[in-house]
Amino acid sequence: MLSGFLGFLILIIDIYIIFKVFKSSASLGKKILWTAIIFFLPVVGILLWWFLGPK
Repeated sequence: MLSGFLGFLILIIDIYIIFKVFKSSASLGKKILWTAIIFFLPVVGILLWWFLGPK
């Protein structure tokens, strides 16, 4: 039960971050790169975006 909830929470956070990436003023290449990182490495993508993303 807890793993299902954590998976759902990660999915919601990933969708939110991808939405924020596409609304940013970054170039199209950077948007695609960030989206790919977040899509293929969800937890790592969240952490990378948190530390290396826009401030």
